[in-house]
Amino acid sequence: MQNLFTAPPKKICILRFSALGDVCQTVPVLRTLQHHWPDSEITWIIGKTEANLVGDIPNVRFIIFDKSRGVSAFADLRRQLGKQKFDLLLHLQEALRASIATLFIKAKIKLGFNRQDAQDHQWLFTNEQVEYLPRSHYMDRLLQFPKRLNLEPMITWDIPIPEADQKYIDQLFPTDEKLLVISPCSSVRRNNWRNWSIEKYAKISDLAWKKWGMQVVLTGGPSEMEQAYGKEICAMSNTPINNLIGQLNLKQLLALIKKSQAIISPDSGPAHMATTVGTPVIGLFATSNPEFTGPYNNKTWNVNRYPDAVQQYLGKSIDELPWGKRVRDPNAMDIITIDDVAKKLQQLDTLFNSDQHRQNQEHTTKPIYSTSPDTA
Repeated sequence: MQNLFTAPPKKICILRFSALGDVCQTVPVLRTLQHHWPDSEITWIIGKTEANLVGDIPNVRFIIFDKSRGVSAFADLRRQLGKQKFDLLLHLQEALRASIATLFIKAKIKLGFNRQDAQDHQWLFTNEQVEYLPRSHYMDRLLQFPKRLNLEPMITWDIPIPEADQKYIDQLFPTDEKLLVISPCSSVRRNNWRNWSIEKYAKISDLAWKKWGMQVVLTGGPSEMEQAYGKEICAMSNTPINNLIGQLNLKQLLALIKKSQAIISPDSGPAHMATTVGTPVIGLFATSNPEFTGPYNNKTWNVNRYPDAVQQYLGKSIDELPWGKRVRDPNAMDIITIDDVAKKLQQLDTLFNSDQHRQNQEHTTKPIYSTSPDTA
């Protein structure tokens, strides 16, 4: 393919509104640009919630696109952009709303996904496309963008955690007890059957406490559904559970996940947040394919019952389906058993107690919490 730039572009725009997990997977794209083109001015058009997690990354101008404002959000965007012109737009969101937003972004090159795997006719709104990468992880598809710019991808995040938020978590959990975060719910959307059962969450919480001495912490958003889920898990459990659902902001949640030994979560934002801080994710996958949307580089710890769900509810094998096809059945997550998750916890406990792991931890320099980390 033709080299798009003979010199680093002066002004770059990243377009990625949501969702939380996808924004986490976008950060390495940003870090790659910052590493290779440190003098380029970067603007990121991002969702309101997602900005609470990454909106303090240094040397980036963040413009909030608040989709809750409907049509007014486009007028807000146009006003904030003004007459600004960009050399490059990275159109990283395959949604019609995002593509419409590109009409208000003046850029010489608008780089999007390849027509073969782009959704919602995204290619109609771009003038350059990345290489087609079939049957691949979504983050690998995102990393095709810097590759199209002849930049070697940097798989790094360094999302800042303000000192106050880190101290808050350290005060809540001041001892060296083993923490297990359970983020039981995925986002509330129509036919979004990704959540495991309340009864199974309660039983695995009991097992984690009694067998491995893990202090369980429930986390989640403030929605009525999530808070009700947490209360019922606590009511059904026979061991102490710290229920922090609806009580933490995203920076505090990130600090908690980093402090924890592991997180149990369905296909959701917190699973990807854990990847950014190197915490193992026991991902619960039956209705979605972890090879496509799961936490990046986490195959060892995912409970992958997606092939079983595809066979049982769709009557086919994975190879017979479009990549990333969802299993939309409210009972599909029941395929995941308590024993499936317990085996992963046992493997993690064995790893953490191994002499080699302790030696590796002692010789590993951990990232420093800061509001202004090195962007390189």
